[in-house]
Formats: sequence, structure tokens, C-alpha cells
Amino acid sequence: MTNTLRSSGPVRAAKILIIDDELPIREVLSASLRDEGHIVQTAHDADTGLKAMREFHPEVVFLDIWMPGSLDGIEVLTEARKSFPHLEFVMISGHGTIETAVKATKLGAWDFIEKPLSMDKISIVISNIVNYQQEKMEKEALLNKLRKNIAIIGEAAKMVNLKQMIARTAPTQSWVLLQGENGAGKELVAQNIHYLSSRASRPFVELTCSNLADDLIELELFGYEKGAVPGADRAQKGKIELAAGGTLFLDDIADLSMKAQERLLRLLQERKFLRVGGTHPIEIDVRLIAATSKDLEKEIEQVRFREDLYHRINVVTLQVPALRDRPEDIPALVSHFCDQVAKEGGFSKKEFSLHALEALVQHSWPGNVRELSNFIERVYILTPGEFVDVHDLRFAGLPGPGGANAANGLATFREARAHFEKEYLLQKIQENSGNISRTAEVIGLERSYLHRKIKAFGIEVQKGNEEI
Repeated sequence: MTNTLRSSGPVRAAKILIIDDELPIREVLSASLRDEGHIVQTAHDADTGLKAMREFHPEVVFLDIWMPGSLDGIEVLTEARKSFPHLEFVMISGHGTIETAVKATKLGAWDFIEKPLSMDKISIVISNIVNYQQEKMEKEALLNKLRKNIAIIGEAAKMVNLKQMIARTAPTQSWVLLQGENGAGKELVAQNIHYLSSRASRPFVELTCSNLADDLIELELFGYEKGAVPGADRAQKGKIELAAGGTLFLDDIADLSMKAQERLLRLLQERKFLRVGGTHPIEIDVRLIAATSKDLEKEIEQVRFREDLYHRINVVTLQVPALRDRPEDIPALVSHFCDQVAKEGGFSKKEFSLHALEALVQHSWPGNVRELSNFIERVYILTPGEFVDVHDLRFAGLPGPGGANAANGLATFREARAHFEKEYLLQKIQENSGNISRTAEVIGLERSYLHRKIKAFGIEVQKGNEEI
């Protein structure tokens, strides 16, 4: 060890293990690192080093390559990478070679430092490792939070099967085709596949093909070069390039133009593409997840979808069930959306009566989960109290038995709202035995304002109850 051990500046404290058979190296290096604020432990050979890894749980290991005993440094590295995959190793040696350094790097070592050791270089290496580990932990925490926020709700048999298929499919690199009605949750399934895959830290980029005119789809998907289209004063990346290394989710893929389908097929076959107006192919690594609510086989029969593209994207097909096919999941979804709306809108969480939940379960929900989510938000906006009953659902627009809706036949939204308000107030006044003060308190209105509403709607209240 020489006087090259000079610090380049403070580094965040880390747990560091030094494995070296030379006592002076262990003593001087450990003292210098402790002066930097690190927690340090030392070991003189392979066996004590491996034991220290198990008991000390270091973040960084400085490992001498040439050591006497049963294992040398390279063999310790090989063994330790199997048992401690999250540890970072820095190899040190007084007579290392390029071949040794390359071998150590291939085995997973972070870096290779020659003796005499420079504290400046050691401090930089430790700082880089600690920052990398911190970023990795923060990214993993964010991913876990995101995975929790996009959790798929439901324990119906079809949903359990879908979750199992997602768990099997996500770790692979296979392209996936999602089929299901609009609003059933295909985008949520695609997000789960992405964030449970090895591509989770890379972009998840989506494009809804039905939202774009045919002449814009190619520009959005493939991007364009400068001057390729009117007003294009610079090149523009498309969704494919933006998703590089990650996942591209194409919703409503059946609405792609035939020309765009042809170009997409070529991309999937060759793993490269041209921007619109481009002449130089761009190689790309991207996972494709496609979704459709249409029957692609019928679209092929009608010559609206390429059969070769269908077979190319149809590696793994997942069916996302309609909400009416899993009504037993509705109470759990209602609770989930209640939590969501209450948190995002600053509401108190509402309690739904058993009759209200039964009414929601019996409804067919043609718009599926998306419709249910929007409806729960509407209930929160229109229902002032914290208890939701069937009449509150009717007030918010849920059809009655047989599909009858109180708003049917009313010409304008204002008329429908007035009708619902009157029905709502009649119900609440009846629940409170005509007591106007109590009714105003229950529904969260000023008594004077409630009186004005009663007068405006021509609601009759038994004399003697108005001011009770």
C-alpha cells in the first residue's frame, strides 16, 4: 500500500467487505474506508470471505485475485455470484493481466483495480456502485408501486385463468394478441405483461389505431424524416422507436390500414424498418402486444386484415372476459373504484348497501369495466351522503328492472337532472319522515337551499315538518 491512498471526496456510507491475504492491504484499506464513513469488515481467505458475505451482508466486496487456500479470487467470484447475485465485486491484484481482468468482468465483476491501490479510484468506484444500487432500489420500488396500482381485480374463474396466463407469458419475449370487448381491460392486461417482464424498466408505448386517419397511422407508428411530409422541418421518431427495448401496445390493431399492416409485418419479420421518407433501415428491439375487439378471422375473410400478419402476431392469445361473464367480481371492483375515486377526488369513501351492490351485479354493463368505473365516479359526484342505496344508483343513471331508465323520454340533460334531483329529494325526505332539517343534514345541504329546491320542484311536505 502506498501514499496513493488519498480521498477524492465524501462518498455515501456503504457496507464493504475486503478479502485479501495481505494484512497490510486489509489494515490500510479498511482504515481509509472507515475514515470515509464506511462500515468495513475484512477476511484473509476464501472461506472466511464467503462466511462474511452470508453474515455481514455487504454491498461491495473488494476481492484479491491471488490468494492461498482452497479457492482463489476468480473461484470465489464464480461461487459468490451464484449465492449473492445482488452483490457487486471489485477485483484487486498486484500482478493482474488483461486476460484476467476480462475473465473477471465476464464473470460479473464491476471493475478491476491494480495494486498499489489508489483511493481516488476506489472512492469513485464505490460511489458509482452505491449510486447504481440506490437507483436500482428506487426503480424497483416504483415498479412495485406501479404493479400494485395496475393490479387486476377479480377472482372469478376466468380472471384467475387470465392472471395465470399473464404470469406465464410476461417473462417471455413472445408477441401477444389480446381479444375482448371494448372496456374489458385489454390495456390493463398489456401493462401487466410489460411490468412483469424483463422490459419493465424500459418504455411502455401505446397507440390506438382507431383514433387516427389512415394517412396518419404510418407517421405515428414509423416516424418520418425531415421534409417527408409538408411542414416537417425535422425528423420525428415514431411509436416504434420510442418503445425501443420496451413494449409497443397497439390497441384496435384491426383498424390499421392495409399499407400499415404490410409495413408492420415486415418490421416483425426483419426487426428493422424505415421511417416515412427514410432510406436507411433502423434496427429495433421491441415487444409487440396487439389488441382487438373484432374477430380477426372474419376481418381476414372480408380482406380487411392480412392473414400473414395475423399468424405473425398470434403467438400467444389471451381472451379478456366481459364484465357480464364475471359478475361475482363486481363488488370487489366497486370497492376498488371507490378507493380510487375517493383518493383522487378528495371524497370520503362511500358505503354501498347490499341492495345497491345487487343492482350493480344484475346490470349487464355493455361498456364493461370502463363503464362501471365511470359510473362509480358519477355516483360520487351526484350523491352527497356517504351511504349509497338503490335510489342513488337510479339517480346517477343506472337503468331499473327491465332496462327502464328514469331519464328515458326526457329531451335534455337539464330535464333529466331535474327529474333525478326531484326523485332523490322525495326519497330522502321520505326516509327522514318528512323532517326537513334532518334531511338537509343527511344529504349535506343548507336547510334554506333545500327549502328552495322543495319549492321549485313543487314537493309537498306535511305541515309542521318544515322546521323540525
